[in-house]
Amino acid sequence: MSDNSLFTLTDVSFAYGTDPVLQEINLCLPPGKFYGVVGPNGCGKTTFLDLLIGARKQLTGTIVFNGKQIHAYAKRELARQLALVPQEFDTGFGFTVEEIVLMGRHPHIDRFSSPSQEDWLAVDQAMECIGISKLKDRYTNNLSGGQKQRAVVARALAQNAPVLLFDEATASLDVKYTLQIFNIARQLVRAEGRTVIAVIHNLNLAAAYCDQLLFMKDGRILCHGPTDQTLTAETIAEVFDVQAQVVFDPFNKTRQVSFQYWQQ
Repeated sequence: MSDNSLFTLTDVSFAYGTDPVLQEINLCLPPGKFYGVVGPNGCGKTTFLDLLIGARKQLTGTIVFNGKQIHAYAKRELARQLALVPQEFDTGFGFTVEEIVLMGRHPHIDRFSSPSQEDWLAVDQAMECIGISKLKDRYTNNLSGGQKQRAVVARALAQNAPVLLFDEATASLDVKYTLQIFNIARQLVRAEGRTVIAVIHNLNLAAAYCDQLLFMKDGRILCHGPTDQTLTAETIAEVFDVQAQVVFDPFNKTRQVSFQYWQQ
């Protein structure tokens, strides 16, 4: 086990009933990096995040977060450390945008206490960062899907956790807001040393933002490491069953992927 490991997974597996989902996951993730989790639909990416945040319990193996078993944490303590942005979040009909974002402060507010000035400041800053301050009094049933999702991202930012997990968090957003959120995430990693673990379907987006990639297939991690070493045509063919060309862009200093469907 690395002394510098944020997450350490050892022989982790998970199943829904008799249906295996994750198998033999062995992984060490140091803090302060932007990780991209990529792989075909149904390969276990969302379940993998659920295990990392302690929402599900592994069938076998151990998951250690900051030197402590993940399920040894109290839920409130863990919520101060980990913030999840799901792909879908039921905002309900009775909440305003500001109230949704304030939910991110609940782990920091004592039971039966009111939000402090610090809490409201974190809410205001999160809404301003995402660009939804003008929507703060709007009820979520009067918002578009993209606006709701931006409110959920702001909720995670207000939570002010050192680890952010995105489960296809920008799937419902257009290009402008997708890039905005990924730029914010990258800035948090680089300027504040936070850790971002993001499930991403767009490999070019992953190439542009991620320090390291985790390639998953059939419940296993087939490849893990720095993006410039793991994002190859060979890996893409093995994981996604498609032919691809990966070209280095010297201007942006990233790799770009173009695809040709594999004919079988």
